[in-house]
Amino acid sequence: MELDVLIVGAGLSGIGAAFRLQERAAPYRYAVFEARDAIGGTWDLFRYPGIRSDSDMATLGFPFHPWRGGDAIAGGEAIRDYIRETAAAFGIDAKVRLRHRVIAADWSSAQARWTVRYTVGGVEQQLHCRFLFLCAGYYDYASAHAPDWPGREAFAGPVIHPQFWPEDLDVAGRRIAVIGSGATAVTLLPALVARGAAQVTMVQRSPTYIVAQPATDALAARLHRWLPRRVAAAAVRWKSIGYAVATYGLSRRWPGLLKRQIAVRQRRLLGDAFDIATHLTPRYDPWDQRLCLAPDGDLFAVLRDGRAAIVTDTIESLRPDGLAFTSGRTLAADILVTATGLNLQVMGGARLSVDGVAVEPGERLMYRGAMLAGVPNLAFAVGYTNASWTLRSDLTARFVRRLLDHMTARGLASAVPVPADTEAPDTPILDLSSGYIQRSAHLLPRQGRRAPWRVHQNYLSDLWSFRTGRIDDGVLRFTPAADKAG
Repeated sequence: MELDVLIVGAGLSGIGAAFRLQERAAPYRYAVFEARDAIGGTWDLFRYPGIRSDSDMATLGFPFHPWRGGDAIAGGEAIRDYIRETAAAFGIDAKVRLRHRVIAADWSSAQARWTVRYTVGGVEQQLHCRFLFLCAGYYDYASAHAPDWPGREAFAGPVIHPQFWPEDLDVAGRRIAVIGSGATAVTLLPALVARGAAQVTMVQRSPTYIVAQPATDALAARLHRWLPRRVAAAAVRWKSIGYAVATYGLSRRWPGLLKRQIAVRQRRLLGDAFDIATHLTPRYDPWDQRLCLAPDGDLFAVLRDGRAAIVTDTIESLRPDGLAFTSGRTLAADILVTATGLNLQVMGGARLSVDGVAVEPGERLMYRGAMLAGVPNLAFAVGYTNASWTLRSDLTARFVRRLLDHMTARGLASAVPVPADTEAPDTPILDLSSGYIQRSAHLLPRQGRRAPWRVHQNYLSDLWSFRTGRIDDGVLRFTPAADKAG
């Protein structure tokens, strides 16, 4: 099989990339390989109670096929259906090959193409493509992070990671300890209460910033009543983008002000009796890690009425009937949920090589947040840490389309970003202090200190750069096709 472009991953990034490749009657032959048995990516994988977006749907949705639901924060099943509906609406689903797992790809400079090895039903096969576009995110779908606490084998009940939530788990009347304080834990507490759990307790070593946000956008609803659908969708999208950019800028410039605003709002929702200083006041500044959203303040509601609680302590060991902490206190539990984070996996787990030499992403600079230094005809989608994933993945897809059009029009076979000798790797591309990032920081591509090697967390500046910046910027080096050489 010979393709112009192979897209790896059929989630938000992959379906968005496919649309950009085929719009305006593009001539590119492409396919989308998905390792799992369904379209949807992360939103098909995670099935734990309450799974929902941690970004507003105006920006998490596709700009070319706006989200039509009334919820600003949507449930996982609705997002999964939306991705599949989008793929069907534009004929992309016909290009998706399910249960196709890419295991390795080698670039040949002599042939100016990738040889991609993949498995289908346990049988290894291969194909060739001119360009490889990795849209599989950076989570390891096969494994998750779970600390090995002393006494884990002694605990009498089930120990469950949200990534592998059992469909038949009955939580009614059970005491549940949710270990972790990130977005998953914040989602699980009110959802498990709603399913009839007797008591749900979030167990955290240290607090996370949690903010209440309306589950529906009243202004968006009015705009959709007053304006044509596409005009309203664009207005809501830009309103959300502007708010996110302004809030992030505020947090970086005056973090203390944002801290106080968050605390004041939490106090209004929780009342004076709740110990905000201990349980909801992080040791870091806002946006050093992602903020967690509580739609309509659902988490605060169950904390205030006592159906859920937070314990801030360090686990010493697991006991048959629950947890023991280093402070000496204990917590009884029938079920443990280890919302302790994910394992990262770069390049969809595929092994990459260039002319037989292995590529280690953690040793490479990232060009425009989209390509690896020294690796020809390869791009991969990475989202923002301070905004929705789709905002940046769509910019990357548009850039890839511009690059392919540029190469096609000029008879070019390959494009490779080449840093100057003075450009030294600085930090990982994901600039968060979250544990799951720090554990795997050595695996992540690096960023430099200045453009185009710096990965910005600002959609507005990226929009200008990706859509208007020169393709032939002196950093990308091009090789003519064989029939154009000489």
